[in-house]
Amino acid sequence: MRLKVLVLGGDGIGPEVTAEAVRVLEHVARRWGHELELMEGLIGGVAIRQKGHPLPEETVRMAEQADATLLGAVGSPEFDDLPPDRRPEKGLLGIRKVLGVYANLRPVKAYPSLLDASPLKNERVAGTDLIIVRELTGGIYYGTPRGIFQSDGSEYAVNTEVYTREEIERVARVAFELARQRRRKLTSVDKSNVLEVSQFWRRVVTTVAREYPDVTLEHILVDNCAMQLILNPQRFDVLLTPNMFGDILSDEGAVLAGSIGLLASASIGARRPSGAWVGLYEPVHGSAPDIAGKGIANPLAAIGSVAAMLQYSFGLREEAAAIERAIETVLQSGPWTPDLRPPGRAATTTEVGQAVCDAIG
Repeated sequence: MRLKVLVLGGDGIGPEVTAEAVRVLEHVARRWGHELELMEGLIGGVAIRQKGHPLPEETVRMAEQADATLLGAVGSPEFDDLPPDRRPEKGLLGIRKVLGVYANLRPVKAYPSLLDASPLKNERVAGTDLIIVRELTGGIYYGTPRGIFQSDGSEYAVNTEVYTREEIERVARVAFELARQRRRKLTSVDKSNVLEVSQFWRRVVTTVAREYPDVTLEHILVDNCAMQLILNPQRFDVLLTPNMFGDILSDEGAVLAGSIGLLASASIGARRPSGAWVGLYEPVHGSAPDIAGKGIANPLAAIGSVAAMLQYSFGLREEAAAIERAIETVLQSGPWTPDLRPPGRAATTTEVGQAVCDAIG
């Protein structure tokens, strides 16, 4: 199969972890006889420095031409004082919009070999295996009006939460379809006791549920969900969330997994005629500028994102499963980066990437 992939290393540790993800992708392509075509582009802070914009037109063109896009991380402290529309994160929001990827899939799994890595008690996290489906291109991150204003000598700020029926329906259907492939349980997250937009969200999700009578639907308020993720994470299978709630809850999921360096993600949109998803794939972690350049960043989330890419954008389930098994092998026997083991016994980013390739065979 021909795999045309755009690689956007981005900022901070992004290029380091992405390099290992590409190493694994190249290894898999050779192992299974696929033709791999890689393109490289700029996004985020590095794009601002070189092109004056967080999402250059050249990157947009390449993303539209690629079958899938692999992203490292976006963000740099040097741009923190810029207005929101000129910061690196604007590039991330922009490419999501360009690709039309409206559903972000974030698996959270507690591996038996890493139960001690979580700050929670082993019995609290053991058996956790859930996936968060986050709506990605609507909600408060995109709604208008927005901004900081002055009126009658008073300064104020506005952000607007907006969802259309169509936006909720399409992401809900992705979540229900995933639930059908898993344990057939879907939990929809909202704040319907306070927010009208959440009341609308709950009503639309309930309507979509009629199309999936084999899936059990429950609703939960976001504050209770945050608590239950710590108290009883095993109760969840598929979590469906609006944009901002999913952003927050998926980072909480890192506590269950033991490290945010383990959390991969897939952002998917329209289906191609082949049935494959248009996709943007990235680790959940940020750019981590404090450890950038030290060669100690955990690449497993980026590598896991490659597995998701092979599954969703190319339909290569065997190859994706091989990567996931290799990740589990490395988690069981090492090598481990410092976020998983004390620094005295820690491996480098490159060593972990090579170990995954070796485990694939």
